[in-house]
Amino acid sequence: MKITAVSLSRPQALSRSGSTTRMPDFFALMKPRVMFLAVFTAFVGMMIAPVHPDPLLGSIAMLAIAVGAGAAGMLNMWYDADIDALMTRTAQRPIPRGSISRKEALAFGLVLACAAVVVLRIASNVAAAELLAFTIFFYVAVYTLWLKRNTPQNIVIGGAAGAFPPIVGWAAATGHVGLEPLVLFLIIFLWTPPHFWALSLNRADEYSRAGVPMLPVVAGRAATTRQILIYSVALVPASLLPWALGFAGLMYGATALGCGAIFLALAVQLRRSNETDRQAAHRLFLFSISYLFLLFAALLSDGGNDRRSSTLSSPGLRPITTSVPAATLERQFVAVCSFTSCQGR
Repeated sequence: MKITAVSLSRPQALSRSGSTTRMPDFFALMKPRVMFLAVFTAFVGMMIAPVHPDPLLGSIAMLAIAVGAGAAGMLNMWYDADIDALMTRTAQRPIPRGSISRKEALAFGLVLACAAVVVLRIASNVAAAELLAFTIFFYVAVYTLWLKRNTPQNIVIGGAAGAFPPIVGWAAATGHVGLEPLVLFLIIFLWTPPHFWALSLNRADEYSRAGVPMLPVVAGRAATTRQILIYSVALVPASLLPWALGFAGLMYGATALGCGAIFLALAVQLRRSNETDRQAAHRLFLFSISYLFLLFAALLSDGGNDRRSSTLSSPGLRPITTSVPAATLERQFVAVCSFTSCQGR
């Protein structure tokens, strides 16, 4: 309780200082690294769609998706401030540290969430806006408020929120949901449990102290490593579906196969490791971050540049009629996201 008292008193004094000095803290509340990954997968979903979005409207749509992802992260930190203060990994976040109050985070998060949905509706279409609104709701209400503190399956079910961005990106370009983004949803959905369980294995004592029923806390290391291996085995064939279904080429297929083999080998190594080996889980966690980025980068390069011809059109985003090629938009987006990711570290 003492921690809570400190975290609530400091922002009252700090709020009298200039708001610009706290901009980095507000940005940190948006979980920039998580936001970057969500926006990148949404961008890939948009670029592999059979309709090229107008560069300006497409950029505005991606900005809205980024703000929506950031708003979800901010609302997550608002609700989880009490348990964040109890965990070493999260104790230095802005709210537990006392630089931002919970009321400020709640108000700012709600405003950003509403603004993101409205802007996406204006820049693209109703379907994309509704999907973004549902994604934010699912992450905040279903995962953060309900699942996270009540079930060891929190990451499995709640991980669906992180798998929605490719669907939102595709819908922003086309106005509907197709098979391709559903395949990308499946890949991220299967990737999420091994990624987070590998992290939580070495943080089980912190989650236990905070009262969060992560799988390693509830079921132990052996059961967790077995589940990681099961999901990793399922992930490999799922990652090959874009190539098997024909909306990605040989380069993507080779990347998915090679990265999948490494992912699976690390999962097997973790399964065979002993209780005192913390490096096996750490290696899998670190590679899992690179794995998803490499997979979607290969899809962007291989699938986005060899788009199928289609007569589909979106009611909100026009096919490209300007002289700016899609490849230029891709390069600009990757450069901006790389800068954003570095700033969030």
